[in-house]
Amino acid sequence: MSSRVFHAAGKSPDLYELDRLAEELVTREQAGPQSTTSTELPIHVPLSHDNPHLTADVFNVEEFLLSRSHTSLHDLRSELRDYLASLKEELVLLINDDYEAFISLSTDLRGEGSRLEKLKLPLNDLRKCISDSRTGLQATQDTIQETLDARTKLREEKALLHLLLKISESVTRLESLLLISQSNHITPSSLESRNSNYVFHLPGAAGQPIEAKSQGNRAKHLSRVTAEYTQLLYHMEKAKEENCAFVDETRWRVDRIQSTLTSDLDHLFSAILGSLTDIKAGKAPDERAKLYVDLTECLRIYDSLRLWRIAEEIMRRDVMQSFIKKTIFPDALATSLSPVLPHTPLPGLSAHTESNGSALLPRTPYTPFTAFATKQNPFEASLVSGPVHLLDESNDALAKLYNQILRFIERDFGRIMVAAERVSLKAGSTKSHSSIALGEYHLGDARQASTDSFEIMANVVWAEIGRAIMDELGTVVFAPGNPSEFRKHHYTTQAFIRSLEFLAPSTHSVQAMRSHPIFIAFQRRWQLPVYFQLLWKEIVTKLEETLLSRILDPEAMNFTPGRDLFLTAQATDVFTAIASCWSAEVYIPDLADRFWKFTLQLLSRYREWLESSLPPAAGSPVKSATNITNEKSSANPARSSTPGPAPEATYESTAVDEILLRQFATALVDIRTMISRVSNLWREEIIGLLPDTSTEDSVEEAVLEAALRTQLEQLDTVSASLCSRVTNILSRRCCDALLPVRSIPSQFRAMSNKRLPSEASYFVPTILRPVRSFFAISTGGGPGERLKDAFLKEVSTEVVESVCQRYMQYLTAMKKTEESLRRLKKGKKSTLSIFGSASAGKDDGKDEERIRVQMILDVEAFKAEGEALGVNMQSMDSFIVLDQMVRAELVDSDL
Repeated sequence: MSSRVFHAAGKSPDLYELDRLAEELVTREQAGPQSTTSTELPIHVPLSHDNPHLTADVFNVEEFLLSRSHTSLHDLRSELRDYLASLKEELVLLINDDYEAFISLSTDLRGEGSRLEKLKLPLNDLRKCISDSRTGLQATQDTIQETLDARTKLREEKALLHLLLKISESVTRLESLLLISQSNHITPSSLESRNSNYVFHLPGAAGQPIEAKSQGNRAKHLSRVTAEYTQLLYHMEKAKEENCAFVDETRWRVDRIQSTLTSDLDHLFSAILGSLTDIKAGKAPDERAKLYVDLTECLRIYDSLRLWRIAEEIMRRDVMQSFIKKTIFPDALATSLSPVLPHTPLPGLSAHTESNGSALLPRTPYTPFTAFATKQNPFEASLVSGPVHLLDESNDALAKLYNQILRFIERDFGRIMVAAERVSLKAGSTKSHSSIALGEYHLGDARQASTDSFEIMANVVWAEIGRAIMDELGTVVFAPGNPSEFRKHHYTTQAFIRSLEFLAPSTHSVQAMRSHPIFIAFQRRWQLPVYFQLLWKEIVTKLEETLLSRILDPEAMNFTPGRDLFLTAQATDVFTAIASCWSAEVYIPDLADRFWKFTLQLLSRYREWLESSLPPAAGSPVKSATNITNEKSSANPARSSTPGPAPEATYESTAVDEILLRQFATALVDIRTMISRVSNLWREEIIGLLPDTSTEDSVEEAVLEAALRTQLEQLDTVSASLCSRVTNILSRRCCDALLPVRSIPSQFRAMSNKRLPSEASYFVPTILRPVRSFFAISTGGGPGERLKDAFLKEVSTEVVESVCQRYMQYLTAMKKTEESLRRLKKGKKSTLSIFGSASAGKDDGKDEERIRVQMILDVEAFKAEGEALGVNMQSMDSFIVLDQMVRAELVDSDL
């Protein structure tokens, strides 16, 4: 039957769309189950033990009914009854299968109760025996633990006794080593506690040289005592934790040992310093080497005792203070100082200076390392004079004083600071410090990395030098009354500080010196704002006197070959003021931001002066040397559309135009020179003098350059306005030279000679003569000679454009005139027209031909004049129209 259906379907249309359904089925099977929408019908699942609703702990009727929502209540009741019957049947089967086990369960348990009672009887006795055994074992364990605790306590007490014996033996040994009299009874109340803040009292012989032979033995002896004393302190700390009364009783003896040890150490250290710094003694190199060994041993003892400040105080008082008092005093700059002699003079040794200052100062092309001498090779100087960087002391008393101090520091403290640094590093008391770049720091920002080390440069050298300079020479060094002297003192002092930093043994010493309170106070004494105000007042006062004159004097123009010279005194003074801010005689790096702001203000002031000094564009009296009044002003734009006819130029208007052109040319030359020279100054000097403020120095530099570019662009805007006004004046004067064009027809008709013209009219070379005269082309000189390279092509193009427009206007007017004449003479034998010859007579045709040829010759000559000025005449639309207009009239027969 199905075959018949398919057979019928093949002959008739598919009524049931079986083919479409088959294709969709195939498509769904190929696409997979995920691409087809689920349309499954609910499946009837019979009730069973696996049903989650029946096996749940709490039977929920609602959920069960919802799960069987596809079943009617009648069918559900039948289904539940069937499931109940199956449950009963399974229960019966379960009982039947295990019936024998249920029956034998009760019979197998008979007699088990009495058996359990018999097993219970010996359990009580067993429990009692176990308890007794446990009690005995616990008693034995407690006894053993008590014995062990007692032995431990005895062992600890024995160890403590040994420790106390060691303390007693160490104290006795130290007293013996230090020659402390045992009969000298000192009460504990009579001693002050000695710690790191120990205030020492040297004996009367302190600082006096002692025998060289005994110094080495004494230093080794004190080193041994220090090691013993350090071990004693360690034992004392351990015994102190046990709260021993013996420690308290022995404390005064330990304090006496410390007092004696430090006193002997101070005496020895002071004596060694005296021997090393005594020039008159004339120690041999071997003796000085032994003294430095003993000095290093003393520094090591100070470092182990953590008495760094005491050693620094001895050096400051015995060596540094005496030298500073003899060197820095109120009249030190006016008094000749005795030279600092070396301890062991060498043949041929002279005090050379070194010019290795490139790593210290910022890049300052305006001065070749003024802080140091530059008369010799720095490498040769370093081989002769050692590591000290001396200043150039020619004609500078302050530099001589600083060189005296540098030589003394290098001679008496150089090796001492290096030895102290090595001792601290070897002992591990100095923490790791971050490296810093010399010359690049912000005062007050550096912090002392560690105080557990020697800081001789900060606490001894600089503390004494800085305090003495501020107290004794502060009124001279820091006085800003004379700006040149103040800057000289500031540069010399900063160079001295950098040279002093070169003598530091490590960057940590430099950092400690910069963060010292005296260093911060020293830097704050420089009254840099007052110095800037004095310079600002001096520069501004002189400049404003020049800017009071608002006259651009054309007669003062100096046409020299140099292309970087200003033409006015005002522009010269403005740039001189800008350059002086960054010159070696004025600039201070700490005032870089103020000088930069002042530079921008000077450029803005020059622009304001230009705008107020130049004549306005709307027509007002011209500020000139001859006080000529501008009666006629040209306010037409450079590329105006078809300018109207202008009145003929008079002598007065020509003179005014000449003055205006000279004034505008003067301003243009000065503006371009100002922009060029300020840009060069920025690239060559300013950009290198501005200090780095942050890691994003490129961003900061871009911001500063943008600010300068803004000021220069404002000047360039004034320049563009002046160029436009110059173009208007030149365009008007060139257009005035076209007036003879209107008389060409009458001129040729009145001529008796009827030959064709062979050259251009006489006035054509004079059309662009004002442009050539202005730019001094083929002339002796002109106001815009220095502007030729920058503005010639631009101005000439605009002027030629205006001339072409005026030329076309004249031709149009002539055409209209000829049209009127032709209408008046219409009906006669010939019609007069210079542009059409169809109805013209024989004579008139010749006149028109000559006029036409003359026009073509004039236009071609004008083209040559324009191209000589650099104008591309072929690409100029107005000239193309002019040329087509002249030539088109030759074949136009309608006119």
